[in-house]
Amino acid sequence: MRKLLNEELNRLSKEEFAQQTKNPLVIVLDNVRSHLNVGSVFRTADAFLVESIYLCGITGIPPHRDIHKTALGATETVTWKHYPTAFDAIGELRAGGYKIIAIEQAESAVMLDEFKPLKGEKYAVVFGNEVDGVAQEIVTEADTVVEIPQYGTKHSLNIAVSAGVVVWDLVVKMRKG
Repeated sequence: MRKLLNEELNRLSKEEFAQQTKNPLVIVLDNVRSHLNVGSVFRTADAFLVESIYLCGITGIPPHRDIHKTALGATETVTWKHYPTAFDAIGELRAGGYKIIAIEQAESAVMLDEFKPLKGEKYAVVFGNEVDGVAQEIVTEADTVVEIPQYGTKHSLNIAVSAGVVVWDLVVKMRKG
């Protein structure tokens, strides 16, 4: 087996990326403190053709050196908006027909491996602060709460890791229909 060279990967140009039909998924980052996490989420959004990222509250916005360090150019391809609060973002998304999913550990949460996106639906996934998670007020407003099953001694994952796991899972399920 031979590792592929970059030129063999057939990556899209920025122009080709802009023309692609995006997956009906928006990532909402609510009060994410680390610019490095924000940049990593941009890179994930690019990799999986996510519609947009909504940056809320204290979440860092481009341009910023640390965001660019981990985004590796994805801030130039992925559409993003900033909102003063996650409530503002959720209000706009709900008005646009999106189902709101909070990614959190909560009573009656659906485990990610058991969650089945409905064909034709648009989803917005909300990820919260690195310490406090998704605020209770946002969890209450969500249509669904989805939890990533974990089996070890820790009770949480880094926000960028969580976003990668959830976005990959949802995109795969949505594309299978």
